[in-house]
Amino acid sequence: MLNDTIGVDISKDHLDAHRMSDGANRRFTNDKTGHKAFKVWLGTADTRIVYEPTGPYHRAFERRLAEAGLALVKVNPRQARRFAEATGKLAKTDRLDAAMLARMGSLLDLQARPLCSPLLNDLKDLSRAREALVKNRTALKNRAKTHTLAILKRQNATQLRQIERHMAAIEDEIMALVTSAPELAHRFEILVSIPGISTVTALALIIDMPELGSLENGQAASLAGLAPVARQSGQRTSHAFIRGGRANVRQALYMPAIVAMRFNPDLKAKYTQLRAAGKPAKKAITAIMRKLIVLANALLRDDRKWAKSPT
Repeated sequence: MLNDTIGVDISKDHLDAHRMSDGANRRFTNDKTGHKAFKVWLGTADTRIVYEPTGPYHRAFERRLAEAGLALVKVNPRQARRFAEATGKLAKTDRLDAAMLARMGSLLDLQARPLCSPLLNDLKDLSRAREALVKNRTALKNRAKTHTLAILKRQNATQLRQIERHMAAIEDEIMALVTSAPELAHRFEILVSIPGISTVTALALIIDMPELGSLENGQAASLAGLAPVARQSGQRTSHAFIRGGRANVRQALYMPAIVAMRFNPDLKAKYTQLRAAGKPAKKAITAIMRKLIVLANALLRDDRKWAKSPT
């Protein structure tokens, strides 16, 4: 049982903390000294510490607290803001945010979850850097279509080649880190055994959905933002739609779903069935994406590779 809840608003230089039990507030520096002082201020009571991710600024704080065996709850900033608005708190300061996080954790009885390993954090940093390079590459390719001056064309081509080299280097580093960890390497082998799941997609699932294999099927689909959300009010019933979830995972699954519709017999049959039933192509593709994430979750949970269904 957790006897208290602490809300912490994290910024580059400071930690603003609010203790739910007595309403105490305290500011600490966001460094090794401040983290030690924060742990002393906590005392010996069993506490739940609620905070939002803030880029690189929360990692050292959460790592040191996790090493001390404390219960850490990292909440989605959008959900935290909506909770504040639902309780009528429109003002936003570091101190108020800390109090809001403490109240949110206490009222909703938020549960602590294991932290990402340092290796997974490194993989996420590399993945985000690759995504930025992909966006830059797309922008350069689009601009190349409008250039008329030779110098601009040469510079654009040089930048594209440089981006391609940087992407290749990052992809090699990601693959090296994954293969260096036996557990991640095993998960990778299971994922790429699924028809349609490429190396890039398998790495995206490993990095952006580390929970795969420990979830129920519905949870996996919901976490990826691929579970239909019902809309009904009174006598009005609208079409269900998908929303929320992890956009990176959905983006990674789109092209594999297109490939799976051609080369995975089970998913090809499912797509054909949905289209014959009158489902629009976009909804049918989304259903295939949902099937893929559920399949990946099931295979990782059962610790087995994909095998063709017997006919």
